[in-house]
Amino acid sequence: MRTKTKDKKIFDYSIDADSETLHQFKDCYSEDFVTAAALMPDAHKGYSAPIGAVLITKGKIVPAWVGYDIGCGLIAVRIKGKDILKKIQDNKQKIYSEVMKTIPMGVGEYQNPKNLSEKTKQEFKKLIEKFQKGPYDKDILHFLKNTSLKHLGTLGGGNHFIEIGFYKKEVWLIIHSGSRGIGHRVAKRYMIKASNSKDNFERTFPLDVNSQLGKEYLNILDFGLEYALLNRLEISYKVIESLEKVLNEKLTTELWVNKNHNHAIYEKGYYIHRKGATPAKKQEKGIIPGNMRDGSFLVQGLGNPKFLNSSSHGAGRALSRKDAKRKISLDDFKKSMQGIQGTISEKTLDESPMAYKDINKIMEAQKKSIKIIKYIKPLINWKG
Repeated sequence: MRTKTKDKKIFDYSIDADSETLHQFKDCYSEDFVTAAALMPDAHKGYSAPIGAVLITKGKIVPAWVGYDIGCGLIAVRIKGKDILKKIQDNKQKIYSEVMKTIPMGVGEYQNPKNLSEKTKQEFKKLIEKFQKGPYDKDILHFLKNTSLKHLGTLGGGNHFIEIGFYKKEVWLIIHSGSRGIGHRVAKRYMIKASNSKDNFERTFPLDVNSQLGKEYLNILDFGLEYALLNRLEISYKVIESLEKVLNEKLTTELWVNKNHNHAIYEKGYYIHRKGATPAKKQEKGIIPGNMRDGSFLVQGLGNPKFLNSSSHGAGRALSRKDAKRKISLDDFKKSMQGIQGTISEKTLDESPMAYKDINKIMEAQKKSIKIIKYIKPLINWKG
């Protein structure tokens, strides 16, 4: 659906979005600095802006529209080896246990920096050096230097996951994570600075991109986006090491894409805020996960301007986390996951397949924005 508000282009492709989500979206696109907006099929209520919103601005950046998990996104890596699919199927439990031991998962879990790969340590050093070349808050720099390494190579909680799946005889590694505690800390700091208040700061408070605060935020935003990419790469290295240990053989890998879907990107004089939306320019690669049972889609963008060159970042929640834990039984969760080795417990009930919208309906609703390249069915799924 397309509407016009003071010559703005507004597009709504949401499926079963409630009135609160739609009201939130309208509040966002009604801001005078917004030039265009789109709501993706998986949209649901967030804070300030809905999850699944794309908001294009002129001269302003809104920290709350990027959110706490700066750079949250997905990576897809193809794993190659002789009879690799069968070997993984035959060793699912061992692989699951080894990865659980190797990668810190869950809220508040940290990495021992000694365990990080040398490659990641060197890339992190470059990120810090690059960050220091721009405007920054000294307290933030101190925090980054003293804390950031502990968060690299960690998964986090909520809807973040690690998954090994297959397409025909191919084996794929899909990882969903972001900038972890680093992103959360700096996002909160600049939301408070933008609002000039420690109360109700999770709202639409813009920063002028030419102001000191605006420049600082854009600099730390760039750091967070690159940091999140690095985090997912480090996790992938550790998963491959775990596989090699269990299977007792060397494997080769091919990176297909590593993509953020929580960001604000500068393009041709405008800032494209995506809060849980995947970039989908023509031929641009992307990943759209469904849920623990239904796997993920590797997609390619069609460059549709009516979708603002975007697509969903997943299936979208059908139930809130509270409602999911109240309405879904552990037995039903277990039955839905038959044949898949995964983190299936009372703790992850809110991540069960039934908590999410039908991914097939979501994909059908955006077939004019992306085309499906491969559908990855899950074999093993890890949650924090």
